Amino acid sequence: MLECVVNVSEGRNPEAIAAIATAAGADLLDVHTDWHHHRTVLTVVGEDAPRRVTTAAIERIDLAEHDGVHPRLGAVDVVPFVPLDGSTDDDARRARDDFMAWLADAHDVPSFLYGPERTLPEVRRRAFHDLDPDRGPRRPHPTAGATCVGVRALLVAYNVWVDDLDLAQAREVAAAIRRPELRTLGLSVGDRVQVSMNLVAPLELGPATAFDLVIGELDGRGSGVRAELVGLVTRRVLEEIDPDRWEGLDLSADRTIEARLAARPAS
Repeated sequence: MLECVVNVSEGRNPEAIAAIATAAGADLLDVHTDWHHHRTVLTVVGEDAPRRVTTAAIERIDLAEHDGVHPRLGAVDVVPFVPLDGSTDDDARRARDDFMAWLADAHDVPSFLYGPERTLPEVRRRAFHDLDPDRGPRRPHPTAGATCVGVRALLVAYNVWVDDLDLAQAREVAAAIRRPELRTLGLSVGDRVQVSMNLVAPLELGPATAFDLVIGELDGRGSGVRAELVGLVTRRVLEEIDPDRWEGLDLSADRTIEARLAARPAS
């Protein structure tokens, strides 16, 4: 089975978000929406659900009218395929390549691949500058932009919100803790700042360690520090953390991939 974590550039229109999520049907495991990022992250399984979600999003999102804190290239911005138990990296690469071909044929939307070939941050830096799309037209779609389609291992998307800290300080914190297994950005989000993180090797550096790194770098600065899990974690990542810390780290037993798979309606 493959997991797919579809990031769409809509976080403010409840009707549109509901329609996009409904398109996934029983293959939907989780929905996380952020108004300031103007972004919704949908965790689905299989290869059909990402296409249904993508079609629903393209029908409802005009990137020309979009503004938000998070970097984006498209209405359907990021579509990574992740092998779960029983699937392989080759399965994920085939699904990625098939999705890119379908996106070009069905919607005339260009796409950039990422994974072993290049990282997602590299695509964001180079797209339409010195990097042409891997599939589809050479120009962005007028309303849907372009999509980054990837294959990757399981990661954890994680934010730490801080009051009474300015953007320059948030960026300093993000830069200080950044490392190969921890990708970070300092963002201004409403009247607060956020250290936005991707934990790309969460069994080596998990949410508890990431949170503690931010706290250590703050060194008493800021207030109202709050953790936020975006999407789901695996049970193994959760079990590496003292259960007494779960609530403070925005974690729980029902927010694992395994728990959501077990709760899926029988087909």
